[in-house]
Amino acid sequence: MSNSGGLITHLRHIDVAMPNFAEQRQFYTDLWGLTETAGDTGVSFLAAEGSPEQYVVRLREDTHKRTDLIAFGAAGAGDVDILAGQLIGQGVRLVHEPKPLDTPGGGYAVRFFDNEGRVVEVSAGVAARRHRRIEAREPVPVRLSHVLMNSPTPEATVAWYIRHLGFRLSDTMCLGGRGEIIWFLRCNTFHHSFGIVRGPHAAFHHASFEMRGIDEFMRGTGRMGRMGIERLWGPGRHRAGDNCFSYFLDRAGNTVEYTTELALLDEDTWHPHLYDLRDPANGDEWGTADERDEFIAAKSHNDVDPGLFAAPPM
Repeated sequence: MSNSGGLITHLRHIDVAMPNFAEQRQFYTDLWGLTETAGDTGVSFLAAEGSPEQYVVRLREDTHKRTDLIAFGAAGAGDVDILAGQLIGQGVRLVHEPKPLDTPGGGYAVRFFDNEGRVVEVSAGVAARRHRRIEAREPVPVRLSHVLMNSPTPEATVAWYIRHLGFRLSDTMCLGGRGEIIWFLRCNTFHHSFGIVRGPHAAFHHASFEMRGIDEFMRGTGRMGRMGIERLWGPGRHRAGDNCFSYFLDRAGNTVEYTTELALLDEDTWHPHLYDLRDPANGDEWGTADERDEFIAAKSHNDVDPGLFAAPPM
Protein backbone atom coordinates (compact mmCIF):
# COMPACT_ATOMS: atom_id res chain seq x y z
CA MET A 1 0.00 0.00 0.00
CA SER A 2 3.02 2.29 -0.39
CA ASN A 3 2.40 5.82 -1.59
CA SER A 4 4.28 6.65 -4.76
CA GLY A 5 3.35 10.28 -5.24
CA GLY A 6 1.70 13.07 -3.26
CA LEU A 7 1.54 13.57 0.49
CA ILE A 8 -1.58 11.49 1.23
CA THR A 9 -0.88 7.86 2.07
CA HIS A 10 -4.29 6.27 2.65
CA LEU A 11 -7.97 6.60 3.56
CA ARG A 12 -8.66 6.70 7.31
CA HIS A 13 -12.37 7.14 8.00
CA ILE A 14 -15.71 8.56 6.89
CA ASP A 15 -17.84 10.56 9.36
CA VAL A 16 -21.59 10.85 8.85
CA ALA A 17 -24.53 12.34 10.77
CA MET A 18 -28.18 11.33 10.80
CA PRO A 19 -31.33 11.65 12.95
CA ASN A 20 -31.80 7.91 13.58
CA PHE A 21 -28.53 7.46 15.47
CA ALA A 22 -29.52 4.42 17.56
CA GLU A 23 -30.69 2.50 14.46
CA GLN A 24 -27.50 3.36 12.60
CA ARG A 25 -25.30 2.34 15.51
CA GLN A 26 -27.10 -0.98 15.77
CA PHE A 27 -26.82 -1.55 12.00
CA TYR A 28 -23.07 -0.98 11.82
CA THR A 29 -22.22 -2.99 14.94
CA ASP A 30 -24.70 -5.89 15.11
CA LEU A 31 -25.26 -6.35 11.37
CA TRP A 32 -22.41 -4.84 9.34
CA GLY A 33 -19.65 -6.15 11.62
CA LEU A 34 -17.83 -3.07 12.92
CA THR A 35 -16.72 -2.68 16.55
CA GLU A 36 -17.51 0.35 18.70
CA THR A 37 -14.23 1.48 20.28
CA ALA A 38 -15.28 4.85 21.74
CA GLY A 39 -18.35 7.01 22.02
CA ASP A 40 -20.38 9.55 23.90
CA THR A 41 -23.98 10.71 23.85
CA GLY A 42 -24.95 10.82 20.18
CA VAL A 43 -21.46 9.92 18.87
CA SER A 44 -20.01 6.50 18.07
CA PHE A 45 -16.52 5.61 16.77
CA LEU A 46 -16.52 2.31 14.88
CA ALA A 47 -13.42 0.28 13.99
CA ALA A 48 -12.85 -2.55 11.52
CA GLU A 49 -11.43 -5.55 13.38
CA GLY A 50 -8.57 -6.06 10.91
CA SER A 51 -7.50 -2.41 10.63
CA PRO A 52 -4.95 -0.45 12.71
CA GLU A 53 -7.08 2.68 12.28
CA GLN A 54 -8.71 3.81 15.53
CA TYR A 55 -12.00 3.99 13.67
CA VAL A 56 -13.22 3.77 10.07
CA VAL A 57 -16.71 5.22 10.60
CA ARG A 58 -17.86 7.94 12.98
CA LEU A 59 -21.60 8.25 13.51
CA ARG A 60 -23.10 11.43 14.95
CA GLU A 61 -26.69 12.22 15.85
CA ASP A 62 -28.09 15.33 14.16
CA THR A 63 -31.47 16.57 13.01
CA HIS A 64 -30.11 16.55 9.43
CA LYS A 65 -28.41 13.76 7.52
CA ARG A 66 -25.02 14.93 6.25
CA THR A 67 -21.43 13.99 5.47
CA ASP A 68 -19.35 15.41 8.31
CA LEU A 69 -15.82 14.55 7.21
CA ILE A 70 -13.63 12.48 4.88
CA ALA A 71 -10.29 11.68 6.54
CA PHE A 72 -7.01 10.66 4.90
CA GLY A 73 -3.59 9.90 6.37
CA ALA A 74 -0.13 11.36 5.80
CA ALA A 75 3.25 9.87 6.71
CA GLY A 76 4.26 12.50 9.27
CA ALA A 77 3.49 15.85 10.84
CA GLY A 78 5.92 17.52 8.46
CA ASP A 79 3.85 16.34 5.51
CA VAL A 80 0.69 17.74 7.11
CA ASP A 81 2.45 21.11 7.46
CA ILE A 82 3.71 21.00 3.87
CA LEU A 83 0.23 20.16 2.57
CA ALA A 84 -1.34 22.94 4.64
CA GLY A 85 1.14 25.43 3.23
CA GLN A 86 0.39 24.29 -0.31
CA LEU A 87 -3.36 24.53 0.24
CA ILE A 88 -3.09 28.04 1.66
CA GLY A 89 -0.91 29.08 -1.27
CA GLN A 90 -3.46 27.66 -3.69
CA GLY A 91 -6.33 29.56 -2.08
CA VAL A 92 -8.03 26.54 -0.51
CA ARG A 93 -10.26 27.53 2.41
CA LEU A 94 -9.15 25.91 5.68
CA VAL A 95 -11.43 24.81 8.52
CA HIS A 96 -8.36 25.00 10.73
CA GLU A 97 -4.59 25.04 10.36
CA PRO A 98 -2.57 22.01 11.52
CA LYS A 99 -3.13 21.25 15.18
CA PRO A 100 -3.37 18.27 17.58
CA LEU A 101 -6.52 16.15 17.37
CA ASP A 102 -8.66 15.21 20.35
CA THR A 103 -10.35 12.27 18.59
CA PRO A 104 -9.43 8.65 19.49
CA GLY A 105 -5.72 8.02 18.86
CA GLY A 106 -4.86 11.71 18.81
CA GLY A 107 -2.61 12.85 15.98
CA TYR A 108 -1.97 16.08 14.13
CA ALA A 109 -4.21 17.29 11.30
CA VAL A 110 -5.30 20.01 8.96
CA ARG A 111 -8.94 20.36 7.91
CA PHE A 112 -10.20 22.18 4.85
CA PHE A 113 -13.08 22.44 2.39
CA ASP A 114 -12.94 20.89 -1.06
CA ASN A 115 -14.32 22.75 -4.08
CA GLU A 116 -17.91 21.71 -3.29
CA GLY A 117 -17.74 22.39 0.45
CA ARG A 118 -17.05 18.95 1.91
CA VAL A 119 -14.79 18.92 4.96
CA VAL A 120 -11.58 16.94 4.37
CA GLU A 121 -9.00 16.05 7.02
CA VAL A 122 -5.40 14.93 6.50
CA SER A 123 -3.69 13.64 9.65
CA ALA A 124 -0.48 12.02 10.86
CA GLY A 125 0.74 10.59 14.14
CA VAL A 126 -2.53 8.87 15.02
CA ALA A 127 -1.81 5.99 17.40
CA ALA A 128 -2.31 2.58 15.81
CA ARG A 129 -5.16 0.53 17.22
CA ARG A 130 -4.50 -2.96 18.47
CA HIS A 131 -6.18 -5.02 15.77
CA ARG A 132 -6.22 -8.68 14.79
CA ARG A 133 -6.07 -11.04 11.88
CA ILE A 134 -9.50 -11.85 10.49
CA GLU A 135 -9.99 -15.59 10.50
CA ALA A 136 -11.13 -17.79 7.60
CA ARG A 137 -14.92 -17.76 7.16
CA GLU A 138 -15.26 -14.73 9.45
CA PRO A 139 -17.59 -12.32 7.59
CA VAL A 140 -16.57 -8.99 9.14
CA PRO A 141 -14.74 -6.07 7.48
CA VAL A 142 -10.96 -6.03 7.49
CA ARG A 143 -10.68 -2.32 6.66
CA LEU A 144 -12.39 0.62 4.99
CA SER A 145 -11.58 0.17 1.31
CA HIS A 146 -12.87 3.30 -0.42
CA VAL A 147 -15.41 6.12 -0.36
CA LEU A 148 -17.19 7.67 -3.36
CA MET A 149 -19.01 10.99 -3.45
CA ASN A 150 -21.73 12.32 -5.76
CA SER A 151 -20.95 15.58 -7.54
CA PRO A 152 -22.96 17.80 -9.89
CA THR A 153 -19.62 19.15 -11.21
CA PRO A 154 -17.55 15.95 -11.33
CA GLU A 155 -14.90 17.05 -13.83
CA ALA A 156 -14.05 20.07 -11.65
CA THR A 157 -14.11 17.99 -8.48
CA VAL A 158 -11.84 15.29 -9.90
CA ALA A 159 -9.43 17.99 -11.10
CA TRP A 160 -9.50 19.58 -7.63
CA TYR A 161 -8.45 16.36 -5.86
CA ILE A 162 -5.73 15.67 -8.40
CA ARG A 163 -4.33 19.20 -8.25
CA HIS A 164 -4.55 19.92 -4.54
CA LEU A 165 -4.22 16.49 -2.91
CA GLY A 166 -2.11 14.57 -5.41
CA PHE A 167 -4.62 11.84 -6.26
CA ARG A 168 -4.08 9.93 -9.51
CA LEU A 169 -6.77 8.78 -11.95
CA SER A 170 -6.97 4.98 -12.19
CA ASP A 171 -9.99 4.40 -14.45
CA THR A 172 -13.15 6.12 -15.67
CA MET A 173 -16.60 4.74 -16.47
CA CYS A 174 -18.88 6.23 -19.13
CA LEU A 175 -22.38 5.67 -20.50
CA GLY A 176 -21.85 5.91 -24.23
CA GLY A 177 -22.76 9.31 -25.62
CA ARG A 178 -23.99 10.46 -22.20
CA GLY A 179 -20.37 10.88 -21.22
CA GLU A 180 -18.19 9.98 -18.26
CA ILE A 181 -19.99 9.21 -15.00
CA ILE A 182 -17.52 7.66 -12.50
CA TRP A 183 -13.89 8.52 -11.80
CA PHE A 184 -11.73 6.22 -9.62
CA LEU A 185 -8.85 7.96 -7.82
CA ARG A 186 -5.91 6.50 -5.92
CA CYS A 187 -3.48 7.81 -3.30
CA ASN A 188 -1.44 4.59 -3.03
CA THR A 189 -1.17 1.37 -5.04
CA PHE A 190 -4.75 0.27 -4.38
CA HIS A 191 -6.80 0.86 -7.55
CA HIS A 192 -8.92 3.43 -5.72
CA SER A 193 -9.40 4.81 -2.24
CA PHE A 194 -11.68 7.62 -3.36
CA GLY A 195 -13.92 8.40 -6.30
CA ILE A 196 -16.41 10.83 -7.79
CA VAL A 197 -19.78 9.96 -9.34
CA ARG A 198 -21.79 12.29 -11.56
CA GLY A 199 -24.98 13.03 -9.66
CA PRO A 200 -27.73 15.64 -9.42
CA HIS A 201 -26.28 17.14 -6.22
CA ALA A 202 -23.34 16.84 -3.83
CA ALA A 203 -23.92 13.86 -1.54
CA PHE A 204 -22.44 10.70 -0.06
CA HIS A 205 -22.48 7.94 -2.74
CA HIS A 206 -21.10 4.88 -0.95
CA ALA A 207 -18.51 3.54 1.47
CA SER A 208 -16.89 0.19 0.78
CA PHE A 209 -15.48 -2.29 3.29
CA GLU A 210 -12.85 -4.89 2.43
CA MET A 211 -13.50 -8.50 3.46
CA ARG A 212 -10.82 -11.15 4.00
CA GLY A 213 -11.56 -13.03 0.76
CA ILE A 214 -14.32 -14.23 -1.53
CA ASP A 215 -15.71 -16.78 0.94
CA GLU A 216 -15.98 -14.16 3.69
CA PHE A 217 -17.42 -11.68 1.18
CA MET A 218 -20.13 -14.14 0.17
CA ARG A 219 -20.87 -15.08 3.77
CA GLY A 220 -21.28 -11.39 4.66
CA THR A 221 -23.51 -10.86 1.63
CA GLY A 222 -25.68 -13.83 2.62
CA ARG A 223 -25.89 -12.75 6.24
CA MET A 224 -27.21 -9.34 5.27
CA GLY A 225 -29.85 -10.95 3.09
CA ARG A 226 -30.97 -13.24 5.91
CA MET A 227 -31.26 -10.21 8.17
CA GLY A 228 -33.62 -8.57 5.69
CA ILE A 229 -31.26 -5.74 4.70
CA GLU A 230 -32.09 -4.32 1.27
CA ARG A 231 -29.47 -5.31 -1.31
CA LEU A 232 -29.18 -2.83 -4.15
CA TRP A 233 -26.80 -4.70 -6.43
CA GLY A 234 -24.60 -7.77 -6.37
CA PRO A 235 -22.91 -10.02 -5.72
CA GLY A 236 -20.74 -9.46 -8.76
CA ARG A 237 -17.27 -8.39 -9.87
CA HIS A 238 -16.35 -5.00 -11.31
CA ARG A 239 -13.97 -4.62 -14.24
CA ALA A 240 -12.51 -1.33 -12.98
CA GLY A 241 -10.56 -2.36 -9.88
CA ASP A 242 -11.37 -6.07 -10.44
CA ASN A 243 -13.08 -6.15 -7.03
CA CYS A 244 -16.15 -8.08 -5.92
CA PHE A 245 -19.21 -6.10 -4.86
CA SER A 246 -22.45 -6.34 -2.92
CA TYR A 247 -24.23 -3.03 -2.23
CA PHE A 248 -26.75 -2.47 0.57
CA LEU A 249 -28.64 0.44 2.15
CA ASP A 250 -28.00 1.33 5.78
CA ARG A 251 -30.79 2.58 8.07
CA ALA A 252 -30.36 6.17 6.89
CA GLY A 253 -30.43 5.30 3.18
CA ASN A 254 -26.67 5.51 2.63
CA THR A 255 -25.17 2.93 0.28
CA VAL A 256 -22.55 0.63 1.80
CA GLU A 257 -20.59 -2.11 0.05
CA TYR A 258 -18.85 -5.33 0.93
CA THR A 259 -15.88 -5.86 -1.38
CA THR A 260 -12.72 -7.94 -1.69
CA GLU A 261 -9.65 -8.41 -3.89
CA LEU A 262 -9.36 -4.78 -5.01
CA ALA A 263 -6.55 -4.58 -7.57
CA LEU A 264 -3.07 -3.31 -6.71
CA LEU A 265 -1.50 -1.24 -9.48
CA ASP A 266 2.04 -0.80 -10.77
CA GLU A 267 2.52 2.98 -10.87
CA ASP A 268 5.23 2.71 -13.53
CA THR A 269 3.12 0.83 -16.05
CA TRP A 270 -0.53 1.69 -15.28
CA HIS A 271 -2.55 3.72 -17.77
CA PRO A 272 -6.19 4.69 -17.07
CA HIS A 273 -8.96 2.96 -19.03
CA LEU A 274 -12.34 4.27 -20.13
CA TYR A 275 -15.00 1.58 -19.64
CA ASP A 276 -18.46 1.89 -21.18
CA LEU A 277 -21.20 0.67 -18.85
CA ARG A 278 -23.46 -0.09 -21.83
CA ASP A 279 -21.42 -3.32 -21.91
CA PRO A 280 -22.78 -5.21 -18.85
CA ALA A 281 -19.43 -6.99 -18.39
CA ASN A 282 -17.81 -3.66 -17.50
CA GLY A 283 -20.12 -3.33 -14.50
CA ASP A 284 -20.14 -7.02 -13.58
CA GLU A 285 -17.60 -9.37 -15.14
CA TRP A 286 -19.26 -12.42 -13.60
CA GLY A 287 -22.76 -11.67 -14.87
CA THR A 288 -24.23 -12.72 -11.52
CA ALA A 289 -25.72 -9.35 -10.46
CA ASP A 290 -28.98 -7.98 -11.80
CA GLU A 291 -28.67 -5.36 -14.52
CA ARG A 292 -27.93 -1.99 -12.89
CA ASP A 293 -30.88 0.16 -13.89
CA GLU A 294 -31.77 3.79 -13.25
CA PHE A 295 -33.73 2.86 -10.11
CA ILE A 296 -30.66 1.29 -8.51
CA ALA A 297 -28.45 4.20 -9.56
CA ALA A 298 -30.91 6.75 -8.15
CA LYS A 299 -30.84 5.08 -4.72
CA SER A 300 -27.14 5.97 -4.43
CA HIS A 301 -27.73 9.60 -5.45
CA ASN A 302 -28.74 9.98 -1.81
CA ASP A 303 -30.20 13.10 -0.18
CA VAL A 304 -28.75 16.54 -0.82
CA ASP A 305 -25.87 17.09 1.61
CA PRO A 306 -26.80 20.19 3.65
CA GLY A 307 -23.43 20.50 5.35
CA LEU A 308 -21.40 22.04 2.55
CA PHE A 309 -18.99 24.79 3.63
CA ALA A 310 -19.98 24.24 7.26
CA ALA A 311 -17.66 22.54 9.72
CA PRO A 312 -19.47 19.85 11.73
CA PRO A 313 -19.45 19.63 15.53
CA MET A 314 -16.49 17.58 16.67
